Amino acid sequence: MIATAQEYDVIVVGAGPAGATAAAILAKKGRKVLVVEKEKFPRYHVGESLMPYCYFPLERLGLVEKLQNSGAPKKYCVQFVRQNGSVSEPFYFFQHADHPSSTTWQVWRADFDTMILDKARENGAQVMEETKAKALLNDDDGRISGIRVESKDCGSLELRSPLVIDASGRDNFAAIRERWMNRDPKLNKIALWTYFKGAARDPGLDEGATTVAYLPEKGWFWYIPLSGDVVSVGIVAERDYLFDGSTKDHAEIFAREVKKNAWIEEHLAPGERCDEFRVTGEYSYRNRYSSVDGLVLAGDALGFLDPVFSTGVFLALRSGELVADLAHQALAAGDVSEARFIEYGRSM
Repeated sequence: MIATAQEYDVIVVGAGPAGATAAAILAKKGRKVLVVEKEKFPRYHVGESLMPYCYFPLERLGLVEKLQNSGAPKKYCVQFVRQNGSVSEPFYFFQHADHPSSTTWQVWRADFDTMILDKARENGAQVMEETKAKALLNDDDGRISGIRVESKDCGSLELRSPLVIDASGRDNFAAIRERWMNRDPKLNKIALWTYFKGAARDPGLDEGATTVAYLPEKGWFWYIPLSGDVVSVGIVAERDYLFDGSTKDHAEIFAREVKKNAWIEEHLAPGERCDEFRVTGEYSYRNRYSSVDGLVLAGDALGFLDPVFSTGVFLALRSGELVADLAHQALAAGDVSEARFIEYGRSM
């Protein structure tokens, strides 16, 4: 059952890594937390490669051992490939940090995100899935005081709390409605990706490596080994380069670009595509505000970088952690004003 409006300390919009992390930490601190999520978990999401510093938020959540035992490929390094197929010396994380965090993972996001959301539930957070946030609610003085949602099970509801955390991802629930988004015209990339089963992997420590393979005209492939003998492989490039007018067929575009990098062509040759093509664009943006009175943004709802170094999940985990700690302090002080989160926005 959904609690009455007065019973929530925090409402979190979005159950991805940022929102679920914030919810898990706040609930563990004894806060009454409601998470609203538009989809039903587990759900598909791209962005499978973790950075080493993801270790620390995951350690705080108590999830490192679970990941270690999950069967997810271990990621020890990143490597870069020229168009002719020549490979850089791998960048091994353990050569730069003598700490368990120097081993990270390649994860199926459906499993990874569900694991964090389950931790939020375990800690006491309430979760409403298949519930879409539709509007921000304001008090008479203009302060954000909750959200209006449309729930599959409960219909239209007004949910109120002293603080709303917008962790809605690239949906940008608050930023789009408030017109806060600033896109980066120099990073206006588009991505086209899919999955292959049985594709080649490099031997030894490099088996789980993230590979960045270059294309002409400011483009590149990602190549990410996953469990189940599957690799995630995608192209990020300028829109006008990738969709140059010669064809609109995603399979034809993908095949054309594969032939432009010898390493990618060689590694995909023994594999077979096992999923559909997906496409998304306008990758990079930041929002003019990180908070207003009664509202703070986290994860991709705050901003998003070109994904060349797989920063998205780390920034989501870290922002969820920071927001949770600041929200707890703000609630304890009875002050959830914008000023409480300004330094957080600067640091992010």
